[in-house]
Amino acid sequence: MSSPSKRRDMDVMKLMMSDYNVETINDGLNEFNVEFHGPKESLYEGGVWKIRVELPDAYPYKSPSIGSGSVCLDVINQSWSPMFDLLNIFESFLPQLLLYPNPSDPLNGDAASLMMKDRKQYDQKVKEYCERYAKKENIVNSTADEESGDEEISEEESESSDDDIAGHADP
Repeated sequence: MSSPSKRRDMDVMKLMMSDYNVETINDGLNEFNVEFHGPKESLYEGGVWKIRVELPDAYPYKSPSIGSGSVCLDVINQSWSPMFDLLNIFESFLPQLLLYPNPSDPLNGDAASLMMKDRKQYDQKVKEYCERYAKKENIVNSTADEESGDEEISEEESESSDDDIAGHADP
């Protein structure tokens, strides 16, 4: 049996050689972002997300940490097996979560509630949010923001009046 680090390297390279755009973080194979497109013929078709992946030292025996914004997919932890690889996450797990949401075990309580009460309104809201937020340019902009986030702010830029934030007090 190969070592976990060889398996990790092989799985990451396999993902990079696939149709997914993979961007490493800090030039290592333990952390990277994957450009994920919504499944075809679904409410999410046309949507694009940047999914952050962190591989633990014990990968593939321990599941990867998968996140997008504030959502961390603990669902993958529940069913993870060393038999799976990174392609399974992007070709099966994530599309399945999007295509067959489970409102009785939600990742988002508000969305689940809306889905159970009014499916048409839920579908419309998903489409609207995808059109508004799940765009390629948002991924590019968030990457630029992350890269510029390490820069220090000059004293002039950081000085602001409390009045600018809170407004003027009533006399």
